[in-house]
Amino acid sequence: MAVDFTNTLIVAISATALFDLSESENHLLELLKNNPETAIKEFRDYMALRENDKLEIGAGFPLIQALLNLNKYCETCLTAYSKVIAPLVEVVIVSKSSPDTGIQVLNAIRDYGLTISRSAFISGSPVAPYMEDFKVDLFLTTNREDAQQVADAGVCACAILDATPVNTYQLDTHQLRIAFDGDAVLFDDSGELLYQQKGLKAFHDREAQMRDLPIEKGPYAELLIKLSKLQERLPASPTERPISIALVTARNAPADLRAIKTLRNWGVDVDMAFFLGGLDKTAVLKTFAPHIFFDDSINHINAAKNFVPTALVPYQSTSLLNRYSHSDAVLDSKTLRFVPNLSVPRSQIKHR
Repeated sequence: MAVDFTNTLIVAISATALFDLSESENHLLELLKNNPETAIKEFRDYMALRENDKLEIGAGFPLIQALLNLNKYCETCLTAYSKVIAPLVEVVIVSKSSPDTGIQVLNAIRDYGLTISRSAFISGSPVAPYMEDFKVDLFLTTNREDAQQVADAGVCACAILDATPVNTYQLDTHQLRIAFDGDAVLFDDSGELLYQQKGLKAFHDREAQMRDLPIEKGPYAELLIKLSKLQERLPASPTERPISIALVTARNAPADLRAIKTLRNWGVDVDMAFFLGGLDKTAVLKTFAPHIFFDDSINHINAAKNFVPTALVPYQSTSLLNRYSHSDAVLDSKTLRFVPNLSVPRSQIKHR
């Protein structure tokens, strides 16, 4: 069977981001605490008894559902029994579970009717090496350590999803809506670093001087470009737009002009751009109602996550921005320990 993913957007998501696995994760932690020698066997027996139990959806579920819905527009997409498969979007499950304890996740995929056929159950191994193997464009996870390893490897865009009180069942999945922050997400981190080091005036002065020069690409630039190319292949009319992409940034005049010209240089035409000049992003995000909002600022994430699904974009470990934006608001380092067969539970992800 020939598989050509050259023009396919490939998204990998952890099982804990797609479904709510907090109950089984907490049970494993309890077993490891009380009976470390027998915990793994006891957990496998526990999961075998529950492998047909229904799972509730996780924070990333509506996004994945909306992404997969785009394949209905692909006239050349053939079935799994055809000679060539070229979907617009391909989703891969990457789980820290063992194959045996991952059966519940596979059952849930079928129960919810998700057209996901590829998966990796890696029994607690590092996930970063497999991102390139699956040619992933975006990796979504609830585990900060996994996201950090992928970010440091630089093989694809990645983000950390946290449990959200948003009623994700209410999100419309007929149109895919994605919101991106600008600096240190779509664009490189030089502007954000200058702002942190020397203040807003220095940032505005530089952006005004360089308004005709494209900004260097950030960790999400290639993802945006691929999304834009995918969007060009879809129908577009006043009444039907399968994808809506928004730039939601704290930039404002005079730094807005350079951002727009940079996107033009990349061949990208976003549907909406909000230059908020330091205003809280939450109001705009509530109106836009994205399936996901990507931002590098934990403060923006914390403000918005009660209203829209959010995803924290980690800096590379070598980035100087770690001294600034995340210095007083990082995920608790105690949650970054290794947990056999499963990622760190969302219930244990906290901010200092």
